Amino acid sequence: MDSTGDRIVAAATAEFSEHGVAGARIDRIARSARTSKERVYAYFRSKEALYRHVLRQELTAVAEATRMDPTDLPEYAGRIHDYFTTHPGRYRLMMWGQMDAVPDDDPIREATTYKVDKLRQAQKDGTLDPAWDPLDILVFVNQIAMSWAAQPAKVPEARGELTDRRAAIVAAVERLFPAAQKQP
Repeated sequence: MDSTGDRIVAAATAEFSEHGVAGARIDRIARSARTSKERVYAYFRSKEALYRHVLRQELTAVAEATRMDPTDLPEYAGRIHDYFTTHPGRYRLMMWGQMDAVPDDDPIREATTYKVDKLRQAQKDGTLDPAWDPLDILVFVNQIAMSWAAQPAKVPEARGELTDRRAAIVAAVERLFPAAQKQP
């Protein structure tokens, strides 16, 4: 993408993080990107298409930063916690995505399907308890991991206290879904 396209995506990321899909305005995105509404629509055919593009980029960034490992869900939960308490705007963007998800070509559904398939394979491989539905595992781990990011007013400013919150998250997920024992 060229510099105009990059500016549009950056402005849209900020706008969607703050207002979601329904509340976002193309005129504000265009103004922030120092371009016209027509130019935004030349790059992206609709506000929803622009949102899906932004959401795909963010989902890729989250996946790269957190690297889901079905054999070590406790540390995966810790990485999710770290990521979203460090990037609250990205957390908001993801939450808007769950509330405002566009039904056609939904990036969150695609990412969820991919992760559920990885969890299902780990169950087949014997490294994850098969008694749980893989979708339940994913939802429970994500909800526990993001519990402090969901409460920005309550997230302690002191780094040590965030470390304590992370340790509690890792311990909770460990009790539900223990990490697979590494073979010697």
